[in-house]
Amino acid sequence: MSTEIPEGKETAVKLADSDFATDLREHDLRSALTDYWGRLRAGELGALPAALGLVSLVVLFTALKPDTFLSNTNIANLFTQALPISLLAMGLVFVLLLGEIDLAAGVTSGVTAAVMAKLLTDAGYAWPVAVISAIAAGIVIGAVIGWLVAVVRIPSFVVTLAFFLGLQGIILWLIGEGGTVAVRDDVIVALANRNMPIWLGWTLAVVCSAGYVGMQLLRWRRQRTGGLHSRPLQFVLLQSGAIAAALLVGTAVLSVDRAPSPIAVVAGVPWGVLLVGVLLIVCTFVLTRTPFGRHVYAVGGNPEAARRAGINVTRIRISVFMIGSGLAALSGIVAASRLMSVNTAAGGGDTLLYAVGAAVIGGTSLFGGRGKARDAILGGLVIAMIKNGLGLIGTSAYLTFLITGLVLLFAASIDALARRRRSNTGR
Repeated sequence: MSTEIPEGKETAVKLADSDFATDLREHDLRSALTDYWGRLRAGELGALPAALGLVSLVVLFTALKPDTFLSNTNIANLFTQALPISLLAMGLVFVLLLGEIDLAAGVTSGVTAAVMAKLLTDAGYAWPVAVISAIAAGIVIGAVIGWLVAVVRIPSFVVTLAFFLGLQGIILWLIGEGGTVAVRDDVIVALANRNMPIWLGWTLAVVCSAGYVGMQLLRWRRQRTGGLHSRPLQFVLLQSGAIAAALLVGTAVLSVDRAPSPIAVVAGVPWGVLLVGVLLIVCTFVLTRTPFGRHVYAVGGNPEAARRAGINVTRIRISVFMIGSGLAALSGIVAASRLMSVNTAAGGGDTLLYAVGAAVIGGTSLFGGRGKARDAILGGLVIAMIKNGLGLIGTSAYLTFLITGLVLLFAASIDALARRRRSNTGR
């Protein structure tokens, strides 16, 4: 039996499927923009300050050094300079999410790099054994720090300051005063000094771009199908498309030959960028898609409420210090790869300050409970860009420290003001 829709009702149905649907979509977009603006005013800044900072720095240094700053060679150097800082900052994000601090992270990277170098050079072990041993050493250091903080209840500032001093003595004991251990293993050196084949870089870029866009669209569809709150499709396409475009453009720039001489060919994405990308995906998945990640945010937001909810707060505290020190070990390995050596100053000086600055500048709160793994990448690029750009224009060393310190102070001030704003608005 068939039913016919009267002409008037059929017209109404068509209007409902066209004009009303269009108005609804426009209303959704307007509502999303209004909601985003409201969250900004309430102190939910996210990664916006870091993104604006990156754009501003690119514009500034391009205007000051138009022939150098955006050259293929300098962009490759910029990524390589950001690798150790970003890895160290990624580990610190986990610690900062609990409102704790790890002042020993930089020196931990130096100790673990020294362990790797001694095993490679003096003991003659293969690189997998040396790397695994270095990471294991970092995890053990983090476990001891975490135990002292979570079980003995010594403030993390005091514990990590003590380790900051003590681990420098371990480096001197391993290497010797004024000594240097060369790193000549081809695999280790390749991390920061060699590039992937161009075809592999493009393959990974296309697969990652398509995968990211597909995952975002699939997530949006599931939310709409399940009747859950979701962002407008335009927002999803814009965000995922921008990230995919940035990834493809970066690959295109790095795939151009940047060798100063026509005799050699230097092109491709550095292997270290792949390492950071893989760790970014893993850390993001852990923080956003696992019970452990949700527990980290819960403990960072309100430890007592998390404890009453049945979360093992002690285990969470110990584990974040272990993760932080493990990633510090990887940072030390990449730094050793870049310099092709390890000396007694490894991980010291301004290493820790730059890493903490990178995490905070990227958007991670010093007060705990807010931050993402991507903050380390954005902040690491900001720090590396400041050092790189100021070096290109010939700025004195003291001005570099002053400017970097002011940027960090500005980022911390924004974090404090945003926290106060969130508190006033009840968020």
